[in-house]
Amino acid sequence: MKTQTKAKETAVIIIPTYNEADNIGKMIEYLCTKTFPSLDKKWNMHILVVDDSSPDGTGKVVEKLSRKYKNVHLYTNPTKNGIGAAYLVGFKHAMDHLKADYVFEFDGDFQHPPETIPVMLKAMDDGYDYVIGSRKIKGGSNPKGWGFKRVFFSEVGGFVARFLMFFPFKNFFQVTDPTTGLKVTRVKGFIDKMNLDASHLYTKSFGYKLQLLYETLKMGAKFKEIPLEFHVRNAGESKIESKTAKDIFMVALKMRWYDELTQKFLKFAVVGGIGFIVNVVGGRLFKNFLTPRIASTSTVNGLANALAAELSIISNFTWNNLWTFSKEKITGSSLLGKFLTFNASSLVTGILIPSTVIALLTNLFGDYFLLYQIIAIFLLTIPLNWFVYNKIIWRKK
Repeated sequence: MKTQTKAKETAVIIIPTYNEADNIGKMIEYLCTKTFPSLDKKWNMHILVVDDSSPDGTGKVVEKLSRKYKNVHLYTNPTKNGIGAAYLVGFKHAMDHLKADYVFEFDGDFQHPPETIPVMLKAMDDGYDYVIGSRKIKGGSNPKGWGFKRVFFSEVGGFVARFLMFFPFKNFFQVTDPTTGLKVTRVKGFIDKMNLDASHLYTKSFGYKLQLLYETLKMGAKFKEIPLEFHVRNAGESKIESKTAKDIFMVALKMRWYDELTQKFLKFAVVGGIGFIVNVVGGRLFKNFLTPRIASTSTVNGLANALAAELSIISNFTWNNLWTFSKEKITGSSLLGKFLTFNASSLVTGILIPSTVIALLTNLFGDYFLLYQIIAIFLLTIPLNWFVYNKIIWRKK
């Protein structure tokens, strides 16, 4: 019985260019004569150069080589519109005209070694959806020719971007080089689901990398990093702009700020603040109402706080249901049961557990009540409530 051989898949190396006439010809020749021949048995390899109408004749160099190599293609943008926009145009063209299964983001100036391409394709063949080159893992490195300022911005800027976008979740530890430009992405389920309109990008400059990284990982891509020995540019015009650091910081901040989970947590915090106000004001009102009717001050305080706490719980449940978790809003017959569960959990996470911890800390270290309250609220009550709300009360169906 004959074993079926896997049909060839198509990988498109997308190279955005602007004034790369000194580099692009050498890169195309190298890929077509040295890199691609070893891949021919398993892959249909294509090069797609997206040129922003370079005045130095880059497009003419590519056009000439496209007559020599049938897997070399040129797409010319009428104006210079930024590297991010160039890649999105390239993705569309690769899908629509070249039937790409995988698309590479690749430099045409040999800063990305062509030798990484087979390594990345092997990872895709092993079932990964998204593979990037990292300068931060073992085997990867920044160029030796970089000065202190460039290394500083690369290292510190990369860490700040990671922190802003991913901390404290798993991608903070998985993604070591968020500003890398060397990537390959599976088309099916990822590129074909992505918004490829350039107006969708927060920036068309270098910060685009962070947005595509964030959105691809958000789609659930199986992710891997491979070592990248980043090389020094020998010729041509650098695409790095003076505002790159600011651009990257701005995109990282926006990606985290507008993330659905972040917005939900901010609403959760606002609702919690409203609940606190309801508790304080309600406690005062109930105390004023009960004082003439009950002789014992301790009984008045305890009862007033309990009633105010219940008002706060009702407020929190109502606003969280209508606003914070509006997409998972509880309605109908399950509303009463979920409210009772919410009530019980609020008593446990908001009263029983923190009160026990405060009493224990006081017994061990003395009377620092305010400090213990802060510890209990921020390290116990808030995380526990957030967990219970997401995983039990408003759990996604």
